[in-house]
Amino acid sequence: MADDMTTGGSTTSTTGGAADQQNVQVLLDERDLKTTYSNAYRIHTSAEEVVVDLGFNMPNPNPQGANPQLLFKVTDRVIMTYTNAKRLSASLVQLIKRYEQQFGEIPMQPGQRR
Repeated sequence: MADDMTTGGSTTSTTGGAADQQNVQVLLDERDLKTTYSNAYRIHTSAEEVVVDLGFNMPNPNPQGANPQLLFKVTDRVIMTYTNAKRLSASLVQLIKRYEQQFGEIPMQPGQRR
């Protein structure tokens, strides 16, 4: 699998394992690319893989009872090895650090100010 890091309008991709040591150029085929909005996620794990469900939270259009309900609508599922999950995590940490250096700390709770 490829790790993609977008910086300043350019994307670089690398593959894991022996391909990194051989400096193999990775060409991106984005013909089947689809874009999905996500403001929520859920993670499942097994001994061999990490499963990430992506989707969005929305008010339940058919609430049961008097209390308001939130619906997590799952739209996509990503299944990856622990190795690739760790590489993705490191890439995201690096991306967030650069963003916060430029724009300030990102609040963890909605509605919090920077």
